[in-house]
Amino acid sequence: VQFVESGGGLVQPGGSLRLSCAASGFTFSTFGMRWYRQAPGKEREMVASITTTGGPTFYANSVKGRFTISRDNAKNTVYLQMNSLKPEDTARYYCNALRNNGFVRPNYWGQGTQVTVSS
Repeated sequence: VQFVESGGGLVQPGGSLRLSCAASGFTFSTFGMRWYRQAPGKEREMVASITTTGGPTFYANSVKGRFTISRDNAKNTVYLQMNSLKPEDTARYYCNALRNNGFVRPNYWGQGTQVTVSS
């Protein structure tokens, strides 16, 4: 199992970024996918989730209406479109795969991608 996150960077408040997570080593289409983030000194928190077919999605209140999660099962990739970014969105972003409330590979996280929102 491997996750490779990309697309982060430095952006001004109000800007946009699109994160990608390429997954491998498991049957991608049979797992729900989630994006998490972790800011310095804080615990990792879930940002968004999506079902196996891209159907119902869930968002943390802090990002609802600004972030959109999507997936492409043909490419084994999940995306996070982030608009109207705020300084408090600054964090390292990670993806992971779950099924029946269990991670596809317990205690494993990819390298993540850093998002910094600053003027």
